[in-house]
Amino acid sequence: MSVRVLQFGTTGQLARELIRHAPDYPVELTALSRAECDLTDPEGAARMVWERKPDLVIVAAAYTAVDQAETDGETAHLVNAEAPSSIVGMCGLTGPAMVHFSTDFVFDGRKGSPYVETDEPDPLGVYGASKLSGETTVVACCPRALVLRTSWVVSAHGKNFVKTMLRLGRAGQPLRVVDDQRGRPTAAGDLARFVLSQAERLAKGKAGDPCYGLFHFANAGEVSWRGFAEEILRQAMGASAPPVQPITTAEYPTPATRPAYSVLDTGKLERTFGYTPRPWREALSEILAELAAEEAAHA
Repeated sequence: MSVRVLQFGTTGQLARELIRHAPDYPVELTALSRAECDLTDPEGAARMVWERKPDLVIVAAAYTAVDQAETDGETAHLVNAEAPSSIVGMCGLTGPAMVHFSTDFVFDGRKGSPYVETDEPDPLGVYGASKLSGETTVVACCPRALVLRTSWVVSAHGKNFVKTMLRLGRAGQPLRVVDDQRGRPTAAGDLARFVLSQAERLAKGKAGDPCYGLFHFANAGEVSWRGFAEEILRQAMGASAPPVQPITTAEYPTPATRPAYSVLDTGKLERTFGYTPRPWREALSEILAELAAEEAAHA
């Protein structure tokens, strides 16, 4: 029997990949758009869970405008903290299981070595604080919730670093990219496939199953933003790729402060699920191939 999944979100990178890959798994996925359920209405989101009575809830919608959140904290908190808190109230002890996503921005980046799930969070900005509030409530209130922190999410969809670097690189001008921030890129498709592969276990599991709780998910290997940009252009453009000049964070000021080192350790996930995320370069190749195919189809 298929797992009945209720998903919040349809247009984000992760939401689109979940919808795209759902037919490959034993799930019956219903995705709610913002028009159908706006997470700025937390009570309305909870009501959807009550009415639909799914086996598994996936919250794949979030407020992700990191810089805008600095001046729009109320909306960021509504979507990233209050809505998940309201949804989890409909899951609780006896309702559906839940999957929620958080971020490397819950850390301040000062540790200097990969972050594990038990490291103390210390967000530097409003976005990270709102996501921390949401994840904390979900873990505390739903014993059958899987919370996945992830980082540097990219795909062939929407606005993201890969597509930005391709656009700028093809313009033929030298690029200047921050080289003193390090993390682990994550392909939205890989994260989506992992979640869908665990849907049946999550939906049928009992409280106390080790599949629930807080985990880190990111593709293997750490890199700086500049190194990431260089690999994107190398794979996509080869010898014609323009140079990527290193700059410091101070040379590229933004309203929100980013963690300088937000590498996530995925050891707990690997031990619990027997799943090892593939190298980010391999995942990047798949994304670039998809983009190339789309461009060829529209040529």
